[in-house]
Amino acid sequence: MSHEVEEELGLLAPIDQMMHPYRERFPANRKLPAAGRPRAEVLAELAELRAIEEGRWKQGYASGSVYHGDDEHVKFVTEAYALQSQANQLHSDLWPSAAKFEAEIVAMTANMLGADRTTAPFGTPEGICGSVTSGGSESILLAMKTARDWAEAKRGIRDGEIVVPISAHAAFHKAAQYFRMGLKIVPLDDALRVDVNAVADAIGPNTIALVGSAVNFPYGTIDPIDQLGELAQQHGLLLHIDGCLGGYFLPWAEKLGRDVPPFDFRVPGVTSMSCDTHKYGYAPKGTSVVLYRGQELRHFQYFTTSDWPGGLYYSPTFSGSRPGGLSAACWAALVSIGEQGYLEATRRILAAVDAMKQGIAGIPELHLLGNSLGPFAIGSASLDMYQVLDQMSARGWALTGLQHPAGIHVSPTLRQTQPGVAERFVQDLGEAVAFVRDTPNIEGGMAPIYGMAAAIPDRSIVHDMLKQVMDVYYRL
Repeated sequence: MSHEVEEELGLLAPIDQMMHPYRERFPANRKLPAAGRPRAEVLAELAELRAIEEGRWKQGYASGSVYHGDDEHVKFVTEAYALQSQANQLHSDLWPSAAKFEAEIVAMTANMLGADRTTAPFGTPEGICGSVTSGGSESILLAMKTARDWAEAKRGIRDGEIVVPISAHAAFHKAAQYFRMGLKIVPLDDALRVDVNAVADAIGPNTIALVGSAVNFPYGTIDPIDQLGELAQQHGLLLHIDGCLGGYFLPWAEKLGRDVPPFDFRVPGVTSMSCDTHKYGYAPKGTSVVLYRGQELRHFQYFTTSDWPGGLYYSPTFSGSRPGGLSAACWAALVSIGEQGYLEATRRILAAVDAMKQGIAGIPELHLLGNSLGPFAIGSASLDMYQVLDQMSARGWALTGLQHPAGIHVSPTLRQTQPGVAERFVQDLGEAVAFVRDTPNIEGGMAPIYGMAAAIPDRSIVHDMLKQVMDVYYRL
């Protein structure tokens, strides 16, 4: 990176370098080529980029990101996508297969999350139903948009508020901003689960929905869903459970004998759930499921218009045209893995998590944040965890920094179940901790950015900095 660029970007220069390491190697396209490049040449460049980037995640250095990654599985779902690459759910007259795939994805996910143990059978007006979406954020946004419209129609509330734990996914904040909804953020208890008493105190006349996580992203803990369900029923509120991260993990952990409290539609009062098929469901990125207790509630999600000159128009989710290939690949992943496949995958991941946690227990400076089954978080009372994160990055690891308190989030996947990966994680973490402990005044890396963001009391400054980070993303 040139000195001029470093001066221009300042503290954000390391982020620019991380996002744009190819400037010298691959010339940027600042406009359409006068003549199209040969396809073989284009494919060769794509292959070269893949070869550069796949090493870290294939070897298990990435938290989350790629949840399966086995060559045969990747080849299989890619072939499934290719077979349906031209399909578009908007035109189900041309591709009725898309309706088959999505209806079955919803049914299989609902069955896994308690639909077979509720009073109303799946597919009936009162049974569990849902939609396939583009990811967890869209699933959450749709559920909150549904809650807003339900509250206006059923309770006459136009300025609805949602009550969310501080650990709830940022997509709930996005929903509140997009849909002009109030957002009451409540604290956690000592176990890093939502404080139910604080939730009860936060409920007011404009409250329309409560939120719980199973599991939450920062710590991997499960909120007391049964108690939230009781509160929701007492006050006539909707209750959304964010299972984006844990939805395709917890059911199988429970079947394997782990202590998993009820968290899905078995809990009275749960009215909607989000669950990502592209995480522990091992589908390609770009699919998730949002579920509802009853078709009447799902109707508030839909968009319809009857007077447009282009004809009658309707769409179940935010997008109109959608890539049918992704739904086909998601369906292919689910039916090819099956219950036994998910049980075996979860068993392997749990074994890796146990090994990683056991190793962490042997590093005196570290402790686990909360009690979790799969994804977990690490903190320290004596070290700068952002410096530890930098040192893990220097050793090849792609992990996530947490704040309030400072920590590191890890979502173990099948990549960490490969021989020696969990042990390598523990060894590298021990070396990173020792380096930070024994080295004063470490300079560089992302730690200054994390530290500054955590320390600045004026959060508008941090928001401005994050907008600049996104500007950096779009630099050529």
